[in-house]
Amino acid sequence: MRDKLTDALYGLGWGAVTKMPEPMAARLGRTIADTAWKRRGEGVLRLESNLARVVPDAGAERLRELSRAGMRSYMRYWMESFRLPTWSRDRVKRSVEIQDLHRLTDGLASGRGVILALPHLANWDLAGVWVTRALGVPFTTVAERLRPESLYDRFVAYRESLGMEVLPHSGGAAFGTLARRLRSGGLVCLVADRDLSASGVEVEYFGETARMPGGPALLAQHTGALLLPATLWYGEESVMHGRVHAPVAVPESGTRAEKTSSMTQALADAYATGIAEHPEDWHMLQRLWLADLEERRT
Repeated sequence: MRDKLTDALYGLGWGAVTKMPEPMAARLGRTIADTAWKRRGEGVLRLESNLARVVPDAGAERLRELSRAGMRSYMRYWMESFRLPTWSRDRVKRSVEIQDLHRLTDGLASGRGVILALPHLANWDLAGVWVTRALGVPFTTVAERLRPESLYDRFVAYRESLGMEVLPHSGGAAFGTLARRLRSGGLVCLVADRDLSASGVEVEYFGETARMPGGPALLAQHTGALLLPATLWYGEESVMHGRVHAPVAVPESGTRAEKTSSMTQALADAYATGIAEHPEDWHMLQRLWLADLEERRT
């Protein structure tokens, strides 16, 4: 029953928000964000705890301001995402500006395949639609399985309607398909800043240890594809900005594990740069650092 209710609520959100006038949807998003922020629930408190690592010199009042802005940014992501299928190609083009885009376009032109790896900043779905519609480049991504299964199916159908090829997060099968896409010169986009499994790669992140997925680094090693970190942030009201960071090279020496560790740390460093510059657009309402995970287990 709970799973059915969850699916129904998401379905209502997609249907109702899509049909609303845009100013009304934006106001609704801010109202929901402010209400959640005032209630000081688990997600808001976790966001503030995470932000305290990102902005270590911030006092309690500054952290509250950042978490309120963060919740508004998070709800902007949802309001935009619900409405994206209705956006015209011109609207999408006008809504995104990317710095150092040549790193992506030159990489694709080389035919070697490109992996874009992003953290949970701003609206990665909008960035994906911009890639397919403004650049005319299809890409493949991976979606974590959600409960209920019907909700996962909604997300897959939604992203496929936006021009993305979506694979289930199912270990080797997904990895093999991604590798084939890259070897044929394609583009793979992965949100890759949180991995709580035992196979996650430990990195230093804002001075503490966290785990991130090793998949992007392993794909680059296996296929020779270019590995590019990217970060996003909201600027003025109607535009989202982004930056394609310098490529992460495969180390010339070391074991596979050592290379993967070094490359994943390089991704973490690029993410940290973007998050530190725009902490209010970091949508991390879950535990991330190992110290917090261990605290929960004790």
